[in-house]
Amino acid sequence: MQVINAVGRRKTAVARIYMKQGNGAVTVNGRELKEYFPSEILQIVLNQPFTAVNATGQYDLKVNVQGGGIAGQAEAVRMAIARALVEANGENRPALKKEGFLTRDSRMVERKKYGRRKARKRFQFSKR
Repeated sequence: MQVINAVGRRKTAVARIYMKQGNGAVTVNGRELKEYFPSEILQIVLNQPFTAVNATGQYDLKVNVQGGGIAGQAEAVRMAIARALVEANGENRPALKKEGFLTRDSRMVERKKYGRRKARKRFQFSKR
């Protein structure tokens, strides 16, 4: 039984997954999926690639994810799952590409500039 590993990134989150044939068990950083991502929306985000290729419950996942917040982490895991599904079966690629799961979302937080409150926000202007 082969183990497929893949990497997904989003914002500052990096997810490494190890996928093998199984019955749909997902552990994230040593914890259960529903425990690590308690929000149902994030669980749906995580399972989108499986839904797109009708592979729900066919693979076991072991996920290591660090950096960023939970939303960025969930999307990083989604990208890693999509990449692993393509590696497992090349016929999955068009469906996953159409949904945009294979594209790295390059948007990052803009850095804070000196002389300003945040990246673009300025201090209050006083005419007098």
